[in-house]
Amino acid sequence: MNQIYGYCRISTYKQNIERQERNIKTLFPEAVIIKEVFTGTQENRPEWRKLYRHVDRGDMIIFDSVSRMSRNAEEGFRIYRELFDRGVELVFLKERHIDTSAFKEAMTGVVSVDINAGDAATNDLVRSIMDAVNRFMMNKCEADIQKAFEQSEKEVLDLRQRTKEGIITAKLKGARIGTQKGDSFLIKKRNPIIKIIRERSRDFGGPLNDRELLAVLAHTEITVPKDSKGNFMKVSAKISRNTFYRYKALAREVEI
Repeated sequence: MNQIYGYCRISTYKQNIERQERNIKTLFPEAVIIKEVFTGTQENRPEWRKLYRHVDRGDMIIFDSVSRMSRNAEEGFRIYRELFDRGVELVFLKERHIDTSAFKEAMTGVVSVDINAGDAATNDLVRSIMDAVNRFMMNKCEADIQKAFEQSEKEVLDLRQRTKEGIITAKLKGARIGTQKGDSFLIKKRNPIIKIIRERSRDFGGPLNDRELLAVLAHTEITVPKDSKGNFMKVSAKISRNTFYRYKALAREVEI
């Protein structure tokens, strides 16, 4: 029996993998979710390697976007072709035009009719034209796939460059970079609060606007680490409006 998998990957613990899983499960509720957390580099993806070896003809792998399969265009296109040749279906929720079903349609040839003009030379001419059209369509589909991976790779590189430039600019303006004395308790609250924001903010598909969410946080208790010995404690999730918008900005952090 063919299996449907959903592959989710994030590169740092600051990112949120639940959005990818939610997007996949919304359209493919039967998908078995494979999660890869804090991989760091392309080479360090043990869950992907296991999935890649395990999938068989007729199985399907769903990605939130091509960037989840590979951040390198050359490697991404190679993996795409290898899995396609093995008969594995690939689905990219943000780039449905490069699903393997689209590529398969181009490979089989949209232009296909019985040719019998009553003249061998005419038949050969028409066949050569049809073959050229089919080759053109196949090449265009390949180019679209390659372009999607290249665009994904460019977006990651651009993001890294903008982040680097932003840090430099902030330092030149005297902004604080990194953890400062007195910030430790607020940092303990950060991730649980960001999780609530992602789950309940209207900007992330939840039911609450900013004012309502700030009110909810003011009356919500969260669990945070108490010490380095593994003890925890309950604290209020109440935060200032400025901190709320800072955490909301972190919740929007682009996954790379």
